[in-house]
Amino acid sequence: MNFPSVLIEQAVNELSKFPGVGKKSAMRMVLHILKQTEADATKMGEAIIKVRSNIKYCKRCFNVSDAETCNICASPKRNQHTICIVEDLRDVMAIENTSQFNGTYHILGGLISPVNGVGPNNLNIEQLLQRVTNEQTNEVIMALSATLEGDTTAFYISKKLQAHAIKISTISRGIAIGGELEYADEVTLGRSIVLRVPYSV
Repeated sequence: MNFPSVLIEQAVNELSKFPGVGKKSAMRMVLHILKQTEADATKMGEAIIKVRSNIKYCKRCFNVSDAETCNICASPKRNQHTICIVEDLRDVMAIENTSQFNGTYHILGGLISPVNGVGPNNLNIEQLLQRVTNEQTNEVIMALSATLEGDTTAFYISKKLQAHAIKISTISRGIAIGGELEYADEVTLGRSIVLRVPYSV
């Protein structure tokens, strides 16, 4: 692709680093930015910088937050004794959109995948075990994708939790085997949370 300006080329190269964004899509974004007022373009740039610089991670569940504790963990309206284990933020957002879950979350930050060099020590599993030990947890829900990595992670965590007298459940398999949680429709995902079943190894 030929660029009329080095500055435009640099902007296209940076924007094309986003997932699913190629050079042509990045070029359309740059052209859109050029049509904006300087004030609007500056506001857009500042928003991106603030997201990277000011966003914190909840010290309890590792959800993104504006403060040390996220809104979900801090809410007195949430059931603080139920923990839903998810892979990442996208899964929290997907489940929250169903309005079918009123507990708290624990974001692992990934799934166990020896092929990709991701082991239990690379995830927030130890912090989960500390929560269950130190808090009055009644139930842990495995809301992980129905993939080999998701099942491996759920199996590992369930083994670690066996010493605790708590209920361990998993979302019902309305989610297709091999399917990613974030792509499930809200009705199916909501039913999977409501109709969760005991987790068995």
